[in-house]
Amino acid sequence: MRTLTIAFIAAVLWPAGQALAWWDEGHMQIAYVAYKKLSPAVRDRADALLKLNPDYASWIAGAPQGQEKLYAFVHAATWPDDIKMKTDYYDDQVTDSTAKQLVPYGHMKHAYWHYKDALFSVDDTPLPRPDPVDAVSQLKLMISKLPAANTDASEVLRSYSLSWTIHLVGDLHQPLHAIARFSAALPDKGGDRGGNELQVVAANGETQNLHAYWDGIFGGYSTVFGAIFDADQRGGLSSIPADAGKAQIIDPATWAQESFDLAKSVAYAAPVRTDKQPVELTRDYETNARDTARKQAALAAARLANLLEAVLR
Repeated sequence: MRTLTIAFIAAVLWPAGQALAWWDEGHMQIAYVAYKKLSPAVRDRADALLKLNPDYASWIAGAPQGQEKLYAFVHAATWPDDIKMKTDYYDDQVTDSTAKQLVPYGHMKHAYWHYKDALFSVDDTPLPRPDPVDAVSQLKLMISKLPAANTDASEVLRSYSLSWTIHLVGDLHQPLHAIARFSAALPDKGGDRGGNELQVVAANGETQNLHAYWDGIFGGYSTVFGAIFDADQRGGLSSIPADAGKAQIIDPATWAQESFDLAKSVAYAAPVRTDKQPVELTRDYETNARDTARKQAALAAARLANLLEAVLR
């Protein structure tokens, strides 16, 4: 009940443009499943870098003895969302001259780093220019900083990049973090902002925006223990196999394109409308949404593990 209550409050009060893909539960479960796939050497390297994050001590507080590294890694998955709530972190804009710069723990929220909105129109509504900085541009930059062989990157920069990378891999596998749909009813810059402007009524009777519906498929606020428990339950994320061939693809641009295609074919499927009028979701829609989200999360976990094995060895 506490999880549902906090998730509901967050969905109501959080600014619509600052989406939290998969909420805490989804991000933490992806990180947990990925962590289980890592080799001991890569786990140790990841932990050494995460120890440089200023929130590391709070991540491991209360962790069972011997599980500190696991708890830190899983909790790190929510850090780029957590800083949105911090009073000493500040909003900045995608048009700022510093928008693309990686400044280790520099107290900028970088809300626009969380998505890659590919723009499309359903009725030839004119499209604006896409943002010059996004989740793909930043994740590629972060990945390039992670290998120890990159002498241009400091350890603290690698720590910052890893903290974001664990999160952004999850973000780019949420279909509505890869799209912005324009129509005559939603022609302004941003269009529907990845479903944030579209209202749906789920089976539980709650009216919410479409983006929030997808973010909440795995649940809302969670502790690390709770996310691990849920992932390991029968039928949980730990038991969902990822496509072995697709799991080898560690190119963020490809991930974004896949999510864009899924957004068009699944997230925007009927009965979702192209205007702001609320629509009641069907059982078929919700079943397909859950199945797609689970497959995407399992794939994100496998890809995150493969990516870190490639760059942190």
